[in-house]
Amino acid sequence: MFKDYRFTTNLLRVFVYTVLVILLIVTIVPIWLVVVNASRSTLEIQQGLSFLPSTHTLDNYGTLLGRGLDLGRGFMNSLFVAFCSTLVTVYFSFLTAYGLVVYKFKGKKLFYNLIVALVLIPLQFSIIGFYQYMSKIGLTDSYASLILPLIANAGAVFFAKQYLEAVVVQDLVDAARIDGASEFATFHRIILPLAVPGLMTTGIFAFVAAWNNFFNAFILITTRDKYTLPMLVQTLRGDVYRTEYGAIYLGLAVTVVPIIIIYAIFSRYIVSGIAMGALKE
Repeated sequence: MFKDYRFTTNLLRVFVYTVLVILLIVTIVPIWLVVVNASRSTLEIQQGLSFLPSTHTLDNYGTLLGRGLDLGRGFMNSLFVAFCSTLVTVYFSFLTAYGLVVYKFKGKKLFYNLIVALVLIPLQFSIIGFYQYMSKIGLTDSYASLILPLIANAGAVFFAKQYLEAVVVQDLVDAARIDGASEFATFHRIILPLAVPGLMTTGIFAFVAAWNNFFNAFILITTRDKYTLPMLVQTLRGDVYRTEYGAIYLGLAVTVVPIIIIYAIFSRYIVSGIAMGALKE
């Protein structure tokens, strides 16, 4: 009976690992093909599929520049927007969550329920009013319209509150107040160091969301020099690039590779952050 149990367990384990390997291959292969094709010429791509990189990356980049697409500038624009958006999202979401977890005030539950409701509302539902508001205060065609609204990122606040409820000890906050620490000093010197995994997890998702943000940027940004990478990649659909497959793949690869690097470096924080946020006393 014991041998039958071990055999069943091992068989189940083999099945799970097989499924995971298949899912890994299905996920990795398309991304790898994009990276490989970014280094191949149009003629090589037309000749068939290959899993080995070629030597035409610089030629493809020259094609992009020669036809008016400044990939380097778009990369820096996206990097600036993503970096600033991440800082704003992480800091203010945890600051708001700190207030919800530590303070007791009337309407606290209603305020939190409003945040949850905002998480469920699609962005497209409010984009017309949002554009009109940005236009009235003069923030259209400015990166500020992409960065500053993230001060009120409902999804990040929701996650931050769940996380802080698991790691914040009220006695520790009270001890800091007795020692004369201000509320901001308590938040910066005690809460933030305790919440590093949660900060990193929120930061990763915020960075990826800002990096891939096409919808808002396409509506709010009109000057070509301010285009982010997703906006520039969209222009690759035009007739001027229709036959330049290698250049098109290079543009796509540049948008994907930074995200892969971010996940590869900080993936362990995602696991620990989500696991800690799921625990409560």
